[in-house]
Amino acid sequence: MAVPKPEELKNLRESFRAKKQTCFILGASGETGKELLAEILREPIFSTVTLIGRRKLDLEESLHTPVKQEVVDFEKLDEFSAAFQGHDVGFCCLGTTKAKAGDDGFVRVDHDYVLHSAELAKAGGCRHFVLQSTKGADASSSFLYLRVKGKVENRIKAVGFDRYSIFRPAVLLCDRRESRPGEWVARKVLGAIAYVCPTFYSVPTVTVARAMANDVVMPGRDNQKVEILENADIHALGNVK
Repeated sequence: MAVPKPEELKNLRESFRAKKQTCFILGASGETGKELLAEILREPIFSTVTLIGRRKLDLEESLHTPVKQEVVDFEKLDEFSAAFQGHDVGFCCLGTTKAKAGDDGFVRVDHDYVLHSAELAKAGGCRHFVLQSTKGADASSSFLYLRVKGKVENRIKAVGFDRYSIFRPAVLLCDRRESRPGEWVARKVLGAIAYVCPTFYSVPTVTVARAMANDVVMPGRDNQKVEILENADIHALGNVK
């Protein structure tokens, strides 16, 4: 993957900003989604940002980029199709865990909600869809988590976006507001491993978010409609400022 130099990236951002494109973010309340929102507001490359989710988020009153919020019921998404209309780029950081939602709930969120949102976005005019998947995603995997991620990747390919970027980060490093048993220890251990092998086992959520923002301002790679960024690619692109 060709990674732009800082000066090249600056020019790409300026050129992209001049197009006055709009975007939406699914999952802006999650760890990566929060970082993504902060990144694209810090580097205001879009004329408008729309957050689509179950509830409104508390945002700063003074923002340089207008932020709209659309509250939807993911069980009745067709009734909220208007929320997906008129966007040039769609970011999807939506997801849950089996521990939190159970197997059925996980499939419903990470596959059904994500796919349905992508279909509505395409119908609403979205040209570039950016999906947060996971390292090892594989539709034929014997592991439910990886199998579901692989299946939704493939199903969205069939939706037919002009450009489709799949991000496959490894273990996400972040400081969660909510405390989960064992996570503090895991973060410390993975942080130490990341110091030695920074691109293999893990990646900070802020790096994923910056890579996503950098990716959209770059032209598509070799005229390919579908691009897959593995963990090393995310590190490389996300560390360009």
